Amino acid sequence: MINKRVSILVITLLLILLSNVSLASAGRDPYVYFFNESWGDFSEELKKAKEQGKAGVLLFFEMDECPFCHRMKQTVLNQPEVQEYFRKHFLSYAVDIEGDVEITDFEGNHLTQKEFATKINRVRATPVFAFYDLEGKQVVRYTGATTGIEEFLWLGEFFVSGEYKTMKFTAYKRMKKKNDSL
Repeated sequence: MINKRVSILVITLLLILLSNVSLASAGRDPYVYFFNESWGDFSEELKKAKEQGKAGVLLFFEMDECPFCHRMKQTVLNQPEVQEYFRKHFLSYAVDIEGDVEITDFEGNHLTQKEFATKINRVRATPVFAFYDLEGKQVVRYTGATTGIEEFLWLGEFFVSGEYKTMKFTAYKRMKKKNDSL
């Protein structure tokens, strides 16, 4: 009985691993197709977002050893439909929460990526997706990996539609799931 359960567990884990490998190989490099190039001046990036008619700026707070960050990059942020949607509506940048590279925040202050993540944005776990409006105010924040492509796209839509002003993301997801099942 126990051997049968162990066998089922091993087979299930192998199937999950194989599905993640196939998803990862089907995607495109998020550092080329999802994230925008930056000189690390978010006050300038904000101006650029306004000029380009974007809905806002998305910051992806990550760190090298984070398995959930890697999963997001290998299974969600590498997908063409995600890349196209986010490129259309946002300027998106990765921020290393352990980084010593100097950046300029939305208000023009100079500090390291680490200081920006921990002191200004209070990032304690990764990944964190922080959405900023065109005034540089963080209005949506999501900590952790999404369940997949669909939920991540819903997160983007949640910001773009302005629904964040009237409801929490969990309520928005329930609404989307209910509408999808009709």
